Amino acid sequence: MDQIDIRSLNEKIEQESSFVDMLVMGMNKSIVGQKHLVESLLIGLLADGHVLLEGVPGLAKTLAIKTLGELIDAKYSRIQFTPDLLPADVIGTMIYSQKSEEFNIKKGPIFANLVLADEINRAPAKVQSALLEAMQERQVTIGEESFKLPKPFLVLATQNPIEQEGTYPLPEAQLDRFMLKVHISYPKPEEEQQIISQNINKEKVEIKPILKPEDIIKARSVVQEVYIDEKIRKYIVDIVNATRYPEQYKLENLKEMISFGGSPRASINLALAARAYAFIKRRGYVIPEDVRAIAMDVLRHRIGLSYEAEANNMTSEDIVNEILNAVEVP
Repeated sequence: MDQIDIRSLNEKIEQESSFVDMLVMGMNKSIVGQKHLVESLLIGLLADGHVLLEGVPGLAKTLAIKTLGELIDAKYSRIQFTPDLLPADVIGTMIYSQKSEEFNIKKGPIFANLVLADEINRAPAKVQSALLEAMQERQVTIGEESFKLPKPFLVLATQNPIEQEGTYPLPEAQLDRFMLKVHISYPKPEEEQQIISQNINKEKVEIKPILKPEDIIKARSVVQEVYIDEKIRKYIVDIVNATRYPEQYKLENLKEMISFGGSPRASINLALAARAYAFIKRRGYVIPEDVRAIAMDVLRHRIGLSYEAEANNMTSEDIVNEILNAVEVP
């Protein structure tokens, strides 16, 4: 690709990505700090990938998703997952009308642009699998009819990593449907002071919508134009391949620690998320730093740990870090 193309592409991305700053400013009105959380939600939105947020209660996971829903003039719905939830509570059901003597379809809260699945690991497997069809196929089947979900359609789920009582951990196949799994950490002390003063003074922040669903769909088509060089693609494949065959990358010590590595879906999501990250950084091409920046969130839930890893207190994050340090950067 010659220099002229890259320059004109850069100018186009520069223009088209101007709304990113507006979105970030809007998010910062109600979210203090949590830059990584805000960036991850934008990547999910632009790369058309679902996001799973994990962190202890009270770290503004739900607030962040709700704020994003308010900034986009789109249909937003929140589903609070509980052990007694039924699939019909999520996707909808057929209701018999005595007046017309026929079944009518009542659509559930899944029919929205942004769906907040709060505490997703609290609902039983049946509900989780109902959500799975919606996430993967972008459609829902009620009775014998299938319905397309609106565009854009994004599931933003939260889960609490501490309590395991009364929870149903998401199976690997379902975790794999999330483009990113983001760990939310505690705020810095100075950020926390700001959070306290905001809340004790009851400062009501008014969030006005700045984007329409059509703007998101348009932005996604521009994100698809972001250039990924052949060398970067090879780098992505090397990183994912190292999760499967670490010994090929002089990481023999990891061979016993990994029970399974990332699937091709990991490679695809790495490429898509890296593109969205480059777009957020107002650049028309992907650099290795973009891949490294999002690799942890894309891979942490796609690596199976063996008993040896658990015995050695090794996490999937440790494995990803070792791989990123070992794989040659183009």
